[in-house]
Amino acid sequence: MLISIVVPCYNEEAVIARFHDHVVKEAALLGHECEFVYVDDGSADRTLFLLKELATTDPRVRYVSFSRNFGKEAAMLAGLRYASGDAVVIMDADLQHPPELIGRMVELHAQGHDQVIAKRTRDGDRVTRVLTARAYYRLINRLVDVELVDGVGDFRLLSRRAADAVLSLAEYNRFSKGLFAWVGFPSVTFEYENAVREEGRSKWTFGKLLNYGADGLISFNNKPLRAAVYLGLLLLAVASLYAAWIVGSAVVNGVDTPGYVTLIVIITALAGVQMVMVGVIGEYIGRIYYEVKRRPHFLVQSTNAVPADRLEELVR
Repeated sequence: MLISIVVPCYNEEAVIARFHDHVVKEAALLGHECEFVYVDDGSADRTLFLLKELATTDPRVRYVSFSRNFGKEAAMLAGLRYASGDAVVIMDADLQHPPELIGRMVELHAQGHDQVIAKRTRDGDRVTRVLTARAYYRLINRLVDVELVDGVGDFRLLSRRAADAVLSLAEYNRFSKGLFAWVGFPSVTFEYENAVREEGRSKWTFGKLLNYGADGLISFNNKPLRAAVYLGLLLLAVASLYAAWIVGSAVVNGVDTPGYVTLIVIITALAGVQMVMVGVIGEYIGRIYYEVKRRPHFLVQSTNAVPADRLEELVR
């Protein structure tokens, strides 16, 4: 059995050689052939140069370099597309995904699981981040059509048929956590302790995390649009009751001086609700806009690998 280890990379020159040494040692214990598919996501440092050096010293190394930074979602997609293994392990290069767990993943895969998912604990995380993550997952799991688990990310093993299923989903706006859950297949999850980043700082800023969370919310349901309908009906009902109360009060007590403050508050509130709903509709329309363009998810600048689907053609 061939195991493909897919590693998205973005400005990882400080750690990539150390990561490769670690993962090679663990791969030697698996008892299976391995290939290492590194995807350089438009790094601005010497990451690509180091990957090319690794490819000259280790014939199992495949590298794919993008023409610019397309994002981690595109890098994972490229890794899956260029991986030719019977099973594919996706992991980060910063050693927060311990290579020591690959052997456990392969063992669980051998027991018949198509997805072996590593769930990290949140030990050592800031309290605010833990509470925010818990609140986000509680909210999103009430809204989306798939189940997302706190602590579960991209660190996982996919069987060939699970990887092919993910590749068959050609949507441009990709939210891999949801896509992995959507394809299903027999899965198993195990926990591991949160590892400390070896070098550098997280590339996930608060703004990027916020946008990523919004992608997850919108990509797998249309409930925000339906909520706009319900909110509109609710506001219409409240306005009707308020109008009836005003008419009744005028009949009983006569016409009083109109409430200027009340009028301004109502107008402002309704305008705010309308802008929010327009924004929600705009998010969906924006995604449709990108989907219908059918632009490629990434552009390859250089590589020493062949996409798995084209590899089958060459073999024939």
